[in-house]
Amino acid sequence: MGVPQQYEIAALNLSGSQYTVEQTGTDENFQPEYEARDITGETIFRCTHQMYEGNDTFPFLDTDGTELFTVEASGNWDIAGDYLLTDSQTGEELVVLDNDFSLFQDTWRIRDAKDESLLAEITSRGTLFSVARKVLPVGQWIGHKFDITDADGAAVGTIESGFAVFDQYEITISDSSSVPIDPIVAGTVVIDAIQGN
Repeated sequence: MGVPQQYEIAALNLSGSQYTVEQTGTDENFQPEYEARDITGETIFRCTHQMYEGNDTFPFLDTDGTELFTVEASGNWDIAGDYLLTDSQTGEELVVLDNDFSLFQDTWRIRDAKDESLLAEITSRGTLFSVARKVLPVGQWIGHKFDITDADGAAVGTIESGFAVFDQYEITISDSSSVPIDPIVAGTVVIDAIQGN
């Protein structure tokens, strides 16, 4: 099953199979900052997780500070809920990231913003690691692994981090023909920020 190009972000249009998403620190308001790079080490976007009056917003910028796209929660304190990805260049609402909050396993779905059809799922590894990351005093430093599956449930990639103070995720997509790459890379930032806060 091929994913139409309609889910590509106009100013991004990723086509590779390996990316790195790293939390680089925090801004002056202690809000987490992120950077994504391609396999050559070139920065493809930066983002600061903004929380105003309980509403999560993620403006994704290029290296010149131009806004490429945004992800915004549909409601306040949306730990389990919907996050809408909108292309800033076209104004088009592309996909929704949704999460059913669970102590034991994290499952995020990427859906079409209009008809809500499933495009991909990002699911955390076993229960023990998920619980440890959430309840242990240094749990946020424990490495994490997510499996990426397409709409048919076929495994198409992984998102992995090691033990570190600031998370750094390595995204590997073995079959990019059936999942929307741009939203997966952007979704990695959202998942880390929401689960870490």
